Amino acid sequence: MPAAPSSDIPLFDDNALADPYPLYERLREVGPAVRLTRYGVWAIPRHREAEAILRNPDAYGSEDGVALTTLANTQILTGTVLASDAEQHIRLRRVLSAQLAPRAIRRLVGVVTARAERLVEEHIAEGGFDAAALAQHMVSDTVMELMGLPEETREYLLTGAAATFDVFGPDNERYQRALPVASRMVEFLHEAVTRETVAPGSWMGAIFQAVDEGRMEEKAAIPLASAYTAASMDTTILGITEVIAQLARHPRQYEQLRREPAHATSAFHESIRLEAPIQGFGRMVTKTVEIGGVRLEAGEQVWLLYGSAGRDRLSWGPTADVFNVRRRRADRHLAFGGGPHLCAGIPLAELQARAVLRALATRCTRLTIAGEPVRVLNNLLRGWGHMPVAVEHAPRAVSRTADDATYVRTPANADEQGAIS
Repeated sequence: MPAAPSSDIPLFDDNALADPYPLYERLREVGPAVRLTRYGVWAIPRHREAEAILRNPDAYGSEDGVALTTLANTQILTGTVLASDAEQHIRLRRVLSAQLAPRAIRRLVGVVTARAERLVEEHIAEGGFDAAALAQHMVSDTVMELMGLPEETREYLLTGAAATFDVFGPDNERYQRALPVASRMVEFLHEAVTRETVAPGSWMGAIFQAVDEGRMEEKAAIPLASAYTAASMDTTILGITEVIAQLARHPRQYEQLRREPAHATSAFHESIRLEAPIQGFGRMVTKTVEIGGVRLEAGEQVWLLYGSAGRDRLSWGPTADVFNVRRRRADRHLAFGGGPHLCAGIPLAELQARAVLRALATRCTRLTIAGEPVRVLNNLLRGWGHMPVAVEHAPRAVSRTADDATYVRTPANADEQGAIS
C-alpha cells in the first residue's frame, strides 16, 4: 500500500478562511484522503468520497467525531442530534419530523411568501439594501415564530450560534473566544425557555411534549432546540445572502431567473454548492476502512470538506467554479450534509430562499454589488456579514404565481424523518 498522503496546510488560518479554494484544489489533487498534520485528521476533499462517508454511518460515526476537539465532542455535543448515531439519532430527529416534513412546510407557503414580499419591499425602498440584513430579518422572523421561542432569545441565538460553529473547529484563537459565548447561550436558553414561555403548538412546544410523553429526556430539550434553531438560522441566512450576491455579480443569470422564476430553488442550491455555509464536519472512523488506497483505522477522524466537494471537477465537470442557475441537479451538493444526517430543514430553507428571490425578481430589474462586502471568518461557517446591493426598480411589480407550493419538495436522498445534521 502506498505511503499515505499528508499536508501541513493551515486550513483554519484567517487567510485560508477568507479564500480556501486554492487550498481545497491542492488537497483534491493530492488524493481522496489527505492527512492534515496540523490537526491530526484526514481531510476528505472530493465529492464522491465525502458523500460515500455520509451514507455509511456504520463505518463513520458522528458520536465523538463531529468537532475537532475532545472538549467540544464530549462536553458540548454529547447526546445532541448532531453527534448521535443509530437509535439515539432516530429518537431525537423524530421529535420534530412532523413539523419539518414537506407537507407541513407547504402550509407555510402563504405566510412565508407574504413575509418575503413585505421585507423585500421595505429593504429596497431606498434603492439599495444589505443582503445579509434582509436574509437575517427574513430567516430569524420565520424560525423564531416556528420555534415559538421568547423574543429575548433572538440575539443570544444569532450571536451564540456562530460561536457554537467556531467551537466545532480546532483549538485556535476563534475557538477560545467562542467557548464562553456558546456556553452563555445555552445557559440563557435553559433559563428563558420553559413550558410557560414557549408558544403553544410550536416546535419548542413539540419538544416539551416529547419530554412529557417520555420520548426524550428533559436534559436533551434545550440542546435539541438550540441545534435546530442554530442550523435553521445561520446556514439559511448565509445561503440566502450568498445567492443574492451571486445574482448581483452575474446579471445574465439574474435575468434568466427573472424570465424563469422556477429556477429560484436551483439558484439557491447552485450558490451553496459554490459557497457552502458550513465548510466541513467531522466523522469518527469506527472500523478499518480504505479510501483511495489509504488505510484508516478505527478511532481516527475524517474531516469532510463540503466547501471543497462543491467545486470538485471530478463530480461537477469543467464548469465547477461557474455559477449557473440552470445547472442540472445542483442539489446534489453536500452543503446540507447527506445520509442519515441530511438536513431535514431543506424544504423550509428552499421556501424562504425562493420567496425572497421571487420577490426581488418581480421588483428589481437589476442587482449590483454597491460597496465592500464584509466576510464572516468562522472555523466552520462561510458567508457574508454585510453585502451591500444596489437595485434598479422594475416599472411595476408582477403578481406572483399561485404555484409556489409545488416547489416544496423533498430531495432525492431525503426522508421525512431526516435531521438537521
